[in-house]
Amino acid sequence: MSTPPATQYSISLRVSLENVPGVLGRLAASIGEAGGNIYAVDSFVAKGAVVDREIVVNCTSVDHQQDVVDAVENTDGITLHEWWDRTFRMHEGGKIEVLSLCPVGDQDDLSMAYTPGVARVCNAIAADEPLADEYTIRKNTVAIVSDGTAVLGLGDIGPKGAMPVMEGKALLFKEFGNVDAFPICLDVSSPEEIIETVIRLAPTFGGINLEDIAAPGAFQVEEALKAALDIPVFHDDQHGTAVVTLAAVRNALRITGKNMADLSIVISGVGAAGVAIGKILLGAGATKIVGVDSKGAVYDGREGLNSWKQWFAENTNPDGKQGALSDVMHGADLFIGVSAPDVLTVDDVGNMNADPIVFAMANPDPEIRPELVGDLVRVMGTGRSDYPNQINNVLAFPGIFRGALDARATDITENMKLAAAKAIADSVSNDELAEDNIMPSAFDRSVAVSVAAAVAAAAVADGVSRRS
Repeated sequence: MSTPPATQYSISLRVSLENVPGVLGRLAASIGEAGGNIYAVDSFVAKGAVVDREIVVNCTSVDHQQDVVDAVENTDGITLHEWWDRTFRMHEGGKIEVLSLCPVGDQDDLSMAYTPGVARVCNAIAADEPLADEYTIRKNTVAIVSDGTAVLGLGDIGPKGAMPVMEGKALLFKEFGNVDAFPICLDVSSPEEIIETVIRLAPTFGGINLEDIAAPGAFQVEEALKAALDIPVFHDDQHGTAVVTLAAVRNALRITGKNMADLSIVISGVGAAGVAIGKILLGAGATKIVGVDSKGAVYDGREGLNSWKQWFAENTNPDGKQGALSDVMHGADLFIGVSAPDVLTVDDVGNMNADPIVFAMANPDPEIRPELVGDLVRVMGTGRSDYPNQINNVLAFPGIFRGALDARATDITENMKLAAAKAIADSVSNDELAEDNIMPSAFDRSVAVSVAAAVAAAAVADGVSRRS
């Protein structure tokens, strides 16, 4: 199935057009014949012999970008001056910067912001360390920590390769949660080195967001840091994914009328995200979960399980089901995919119970394309923005950390995650809820506010808040 043109491969073309009839039409035709989709054209007023314009074209790949450029260059009446990849242009120089919060316009400002006045604040914190949470950036700053070993679907691309993702995460923290976050990409060779480094960096930050660290090391890192630090530690690939998945499940159940306790659930992928999803669903009342990895169903007694998969095996699959994904899909109510493209078949979906729910969340390519099962599925969700019901972590982590920082939380508890999932789900009103609208928009600014309030309240209820 061909991939449609999309903005992640969009290009900008700066061109001059001869101001005679038919030139603009020839240009549009050339781009269309090359498979490009014109996304935007700046204001077009034809004056003089030549018209200069910038045109944005969505493409399908890097090679396709060049095909479109070649087509434009070969169009009569058109001069191509330059073109650029809009995604790379957006990332030039990085996507975040440091801004000052106070003026330094004269000697008085300098004497308070820096020496000698700053010494008073230093001494106050030295005498009473919790004051650092009030009088330094710790109050609102999160470290986004990665070793680059499991970046998106790209695998182990190293710490420098991971930087654009971590910068993007910092951008979203600020945009949606007003949290100041900074990427910390570590050149390390073991989970132990990550743990040691983060512990040494922790005095600077009010929270730690772990990102794109390969399993099972990710579990080890999170466990050790939660035990060692008195600030929130949150592995977003695990818990952010789990929170938004539970929110999606809650709203899908509102549509189908099914009950969590009665659901037969299959999770494809039992890595960091799959284990966390299983854990949060159990906490929400699920009783019948079967996980499947590349070797088949996970069950208690299967050889070769690491400690986290062993926990999963002991707490799920009560009937001890074995076999491949297709074998355990019979009679399932809910499929959750955090694994690999195209592992789920149309026949698998056809073997599910009535009103099946399918969340194929592998990115960028889902476990099954929604268009293949549109008539079979009652509720369909993916991790992509170009299909309905995008199940995306951006709905969770900005509000979760906003609430944790506001509460001066020492931890992020399971109850705080459940509260976040409920707040996300409740952001879709009964009037808005539909088969193709079970999740709020990532651009709904009220979601992070609601999540933050719910998380802060749960932190107080769980006794992990330093504030009443």
